[in-house]
Amino acid sequence: MITCLLVANRGEIACRVFRTCRDLGIATVAVHSDADADALHVREADTAVRLPGSAPADTYLRGDLVVKAAQAAGADAVHPGYGFLSENADFARAVTDAGLLWIGPPPEAIEAMASKTRAKELMGIAPLASAEVTEADLPVLVKAAAGGGGRGMRVVRQLAELVRELAAAGAEAASAFGDGEVFVEPYVEGGRHVEVQLLADRHGTVWPLGTRDCSLQRRHQKVIEEAPAPGLDPALVESLYEQAVRAARATGYVGAGTVEFLVADGRAQFLEMNTRLQVEHPVTEAVFGLDLVALQLRVAEGSALDPEPPAARGHAVEARLYAEDPANGFAPQTGTLHRFRIPARREAADGQLRVDTGCADGDTIGVHYDPMLAKAVAHAPTRAEALRRLAGALERAEVHGPVTNRDFLVRSLRHPEFAAARMDTGFYDRHLEELTEPELDPYAPLAAALADAHGRSRFGGFRNLHSQDQVKRYRSEPDGAEHEVRYRHTRAGLDADGVRVLQAAPTLVVLEVAGVRRQFRVASYPDGAVHVNGAAYTALSRFPDATADQAPGSLLAPMPGTVVRLAEGVTEGATVQAGQPLLWLEAMKMEHRVTAPASGTLTALHAAPGRQVEVGALLAVVVQEEKES
Repeated sequence: MITCLLVANRGEIACRVFRTCRDLGIATVAVHSDADADALHVREADTAVRLPGSAPADTYLRGDLVVKAAQAAGADAVHPGYGFLSENADFARAVTDAGLLWIGPPPEAIEAMASKTRAKELMGIAPLASAEVTEADLPVLVKAAAGGGGRGMRVVRQLAELVRELAAAGAEAASAFGDGEVFVEPYVEGGRHVEVQLLADRHGTVWPLGTRDCSLQRRHQKVIEEAPAPGLDPALVESLYEQAVRAARATGYVGAGTVEFLVADGRAQFLEMNTRLQVEHPVTEAVFGLDLVALQLRVAEGSALDPEPPAARGHAVEARLYAEDPANGFAPQTGTLHRFRIPARREAADGQLRVDTGCADGDTIGVHYDPMLAKAVAHAPTRAEALRRLAGALERAEVHGPVTNRDFLVRSLRHPEFAAARMDTGFYDRHLEELTEPELDPYAPLAAALADAHGRSRFGGFRNLHSQDQVKRYRSEPDGAEHEVRYRHTRAGLDADGVRVLQAAPTLVVLEVAGVRRQFRVASYPDGAVHVNGAAYTALSRFPDATADQAPGSLLAPMPGTVVRLAEGVTEGATVQAGQPLLWLEAMKMEHRVTAPASGTLTALHAAPGRQVEVGALLAVVVQEEKES
């Protein structure tokens, strides 16, 4: 029996495994990099062990250090979570060789399926040879052989781009997984990403635990997932089950795993098998009423599954909340998470809302790891009810700090095409602009100004002589639009552009607009951040800072990260075209292309490979070409 478990991971998944361990009476051990010394998963564990290393992004890839940590802390089992070493057969062997119980499939099964190229061969599918790709094969998908999460993936639509994208995908995969192998496969437009959750014991029982649809993706990373996958023909579902179970039996699989397919025109194409717990496992747990982590532990201890899984009930939807800017290429964001509240299971009367997170108030969102803040999950009798419940919970969430994709998620859940289950993996390609269009409340900046004025006791009293208007300026985030608001005292009370002010306090402002009473909840922070009913603003000086502007044509870093490489021929004095790639930044183990802001001459270049930059750092200056009159 397991008495003490080490989770070889961080963040949300470590916290989620610890929760089950507490329920089962199992002691917990966390490991952490220096950057994570005060992270939530460290605070929630019974004991914690520091993993030494100068590069925080690579610390959790040191299997030898993790095994030593388990031995030092007295753990008798290791759970890998997902990502990092979760699909590393050598790590699994090292764990068992050290006399520890490995919570996962046998190393041989990991080797058979963790490499997507070998998995395809096992399923009778031959990947395309990159040297043999022709125009007729386009578009194709360049994909990392190891790992997942969209890292090391590129869609190639022009043959001339293939060599470059192979190199870029390989570099990204090597950074994320320690394995730079990539391969090429056909890219199917308009397909749905559908997967089957499996659970297998040591006694020959394999449960296919329903389907999930994970079609809503950005940069090949899943954003919204649901179970069961809606609208599939029952015969197709049975075929998916059969293929998934066959893959598990062919490898002697034990534990939790997922087989992924691309479904198009009523047919399924095998993509890969993930030999670990998936990020989206909570939707399956909700539908089947199971704790998959608890079942992983019991299977690892040798317990047998029942002959048949429990019956599914209802529908569940999960949304991944990220610190990122969807309107700016989903660029990751950093900073202090001042306040973090989502209506969750403990707050819901019917227990149908769940939040899995590795973050808490006051945490710093840094540059080294994936920017996911939480997974919010809703379960209901029908799909429509689950979508409505999840959208409402996210809309009421208080996420104060870095820019997030919260509004983007709410709009996605309420989009008519998604609500009608007509989605595919190209959903965001079609709808990104409408889903990221700013929707600003015109009265939110006024509410922020009134709350601030009350908090600073600046109201004063009514005067017979008209006093000067109070003026305040705010910048809405992340679009950068500036707003100026005015208010003053009158005989009838506060006057603000004809809006009746019913109440003004530091955290609550009540306005009457066209006869309608409206409440604005306000939160202000020392760094100038102001949040009004979920919308983010930055308080500005009344008078613009004339020295703040950069020279025309300045190219600023859109995110914190490290300059990976410069594009060929990019030197000072070079002529560049608008949109031309100039350099690549690596942030959170993904590469982000930075392009020329305009056509012209590159008069200054401040970026060099290996240089670390913060948001807004000057990378280059492009002087635009003068247009002939």
